[in-house]
Amino acid sequence: MSEQLASISERLHSLSVRLRRSVHFVPGANEKMLQKALTTAADSLVLDLEDAVTPERKDITREAVAGWLRDVDFAGQERSVRMNPLDTPWGLADLEATMEYPPDVYMVPKVSTLAELQTIDARLTLLERDFDHPPGGVGLILVSTETPLGVLNLPTFTQCKRVIALSWGAEDLSAALGAPRNRFDDNTFLDLYRHCRTQTLLCAAAGDVQPLDTVFVDIADERGLERECKEAAWMGYTGKITIHPNQIDVVNAAFTPTEAEVDESKRLISEFAEAQAQGRMAIRFEGKMVDVPHLTRARKLVARAHEIRTKK
Repeated sequence: MSEQLASISERLHSLSVRLRRSVHFVPGANEKMLQKALTTAADSLVLDLEDAVTPERKDITREAVAGWLRDVDFAGQERSVRMNPLDTPWGLADLEATMEYPPDVYMVPKVSTLAELQTIDARLTLLERDFDHPPGGVGLILVSTETPLGVLNLPTFTQCKRVIALSWGAEDLSAALGAPRNRFDDNTFLDLYRHCRTQTLLCAAAGDVQPLDTVFVDIADERGLERECKEAAWMGYTGKITIHPNQIDVVNAAFTPTEAEVDESKRLISEFAEAQAQGRMAIRFEGKMVDVPHLTRARKLVARAHEIRTKK
């Protein structure tokens, strides 16, 4: 049993550290959009069974997505399925229909309680057994602030062992609140939604899972997208959800360290190594005083740049 638990933990860890700069939505059963998405540089493709599908088309779309998982070569792009929420007639049915040839992860929308995640975890465990898949092999990415209760329960969500990333949502939350808008005229978020963005990042870090920034819905505002991506990357987010193919390259660039940043980090690491040999862990580096947190940040940046180059 201990060996099995260790194996599950190892599989989920490999999912949690996977490169996810751009996590791109593909409307379920839209073959044209799927083929387009497969030619992009998106790290992860989300086959959407929720908002992109009308109620009367849920069943046929679910069958089409199950067929994609069985037949389509994703060529290294992560395969994710956005299921419907548990409080709909379709949520658990989405799992039942798509686990024979399972995705890498499910994206779970409108999460409100840890109990919901435990229900999904239990059903996935049964389906993995029924289809003879490795136990614990499928992870969960949460859109974790789409309901008011979800915002309040956010710190508990990473207690579910399958959770490998947290994102957040402003559109459904503003709808739930009856708020007429969630952004200022310059496309920056109002205070409540900035709070959700900050809390999601902190809870992801505390739970040792990936933080993914939410969608930027104004697809015509490329400068606004660039600004929001840059801010998210500076905060510590590692990727962003995209809703249009034209957003993918902008997002990838923002969450990819530049050559100048990599070179600077390597110089800092080298100079720290020399200083450490002399018993010093605080040094003057290119006009600034730096110490251990700067070294840690530099090492992470170099490791991330290596991961991206390896993927390419």
